[in-house]
Amino acid sequence: MVNELTDNTAINTAINTAIELVVLDMAGTTVADGGLVEQAFDAAARHLGVEPGSADHAEKLGYVRATMGESKISVFRHLFGNETAARRANTAFETAYGELVDGGRIAPVPGAREAIEALRAAGRTVVLSTGFARVTQDAILDALGWQDLVPLTLCPADAGGRGRPYPDMVLTALLRTHATDSVRRIAVAGDTSYDMLSGRRAGASVVAGVLTGAHDREQLESAGATHVLGSVAELPALLGVV
Repeated sequence: MVNELTDNTAINTAINTAIELVVLDMAGTTVADGGLVEQAFDAAARHLGVEPGSADHAEKLGYVRATMGESKISVFRHLFGNETAARRANTAFETAYGELVDGGRIAPVPGAREAIEALRAAGRTVVLSTGFARVTQDAILDALGWQDLVPLTLCPADAGGRGRPYPDMVLTALLRTHATDSVRRIAVAGDTSYDMLSGRRAGASVVAGVLTGAHDREQLESAGATHVLGSVAELPALLGVV
């Protein structure tokens, strides 16, 4: 048993120290937004005539919670059934979320910036990804002063339109950065089951769930997390960066 544990530790260490590209989610993982997604959804729902407190609102909100991490336009396509309504809802959502961001309602997850800087200092390429539209992603980056924190940021439109749980953004990060020659040298971290599915489907060897956002340990592990961390601040140590 001791030898087996030692062997597993050696294998994990070898994998983690070989990581060359790290793809990090934003809201819930590196960015604390205090439930702004649900507040912005309320604004979008009202825009399309869905009243808070109604059964329809409760059902739709339940779907939003279950699909945290997915591209928001995809969520609204499911909820409202046609492209015109989905785009109206998405525009209202992005506008409301942007106003909340401008109002100072977001902050870095404690230790997130330091973790990103430590990873970059150790030679890892770090990419930030999101299910939001580019305009919202840029508003978050501006609000935090993170415009130059990483060499690349991605939203679903940058990856051909498909967000999580598809692997597209992770693979786009690889193709654009040329940071590594193998998907096995990619680490993905996020707070939702969709982040885990995206990382696993992309072939990343480290798919780390964090407990600072939407989903709990059981949901993250069920979706394929290779590790579950208290927060992204623990990621450098996991990847052999101390």
